Amino acid sequence: MEQDKREYFKNILNEELKQLLGEAGKTVTEMTSDASSFPDPTDRATQESDRNFELRIRDRERKLINKIKDALDRIEADEFGICDDCGEEIGEARLKARPVTTQCIDCKMAAEEKERRI
Repeated sequence: MEQDKREYFKNILNEELKQLLGEAGKTVTEMTSDASSFPDPTDRATQESDRNFELRIRDRERKLINKIKDALDRIEADEFGICDDCGEEIGEARLKARPVTTQCIDCKMAAEEKERRI
């Protein structure tokens, strides 16, 4: 992959990482400052449900942060944009749609088909 394209994807990944880390920081601040005590059990249950939902979202984002960091490592190692399965170059359109991907579209479709059969 050409240097300018690597820089393009590196910038996209760094921007997304910055945004996700900012959201995570806001969640921690909100959860620690929101020490509301609701006397009504329904209100407490709603608050607990909202917190659980927020934590599930943040857990998914944590996993995405790890994938972004791995993608940035691959860029530095000059391995970005190469399919882990077949070793072929991943299409630019796929990388633009999902820059953290490690598989070309053909290998990903084959893996998904295999999962459906199981």
